[in-house]
Amino acid sequence: MTTSVQPRTTSAYYVQAIASFALSGGSLAIGIAYLPVSAWMRAFLALGLLYVTTSAFTLAKVIRDRQESTEIVTRVDQARLEKLLAEHDPFKVEGV
Repeated sequence: MTTSVQPRTTSAYYVQAIASFALSGGSLAIGIAYLPVSAWMRAFLALGLLYVTTSAFTLAKVIRDRQESTEIVTRVDQARLEKLLAEHDPFKVEGV
């Protein structure tokens, strides 16, 4: 039986991704807060920041879910094929 190796992310990569997200979101939020514009414009930009952030999380989840579903279907199909091959006897004579 052939099993595929699942790529695992390291702890350092995980921490780097979290730090990068926090730094970029925080700096953009601070930049919006200190813009020399009216409160309405700052609120609009902050709302845009929240919208982009939530839509990015949604997109990442949809992509991950689609990848996992195709992986599960592939594993089920592979298990069915292996079961059929294991049960098949090429030397069995029918009707005897």
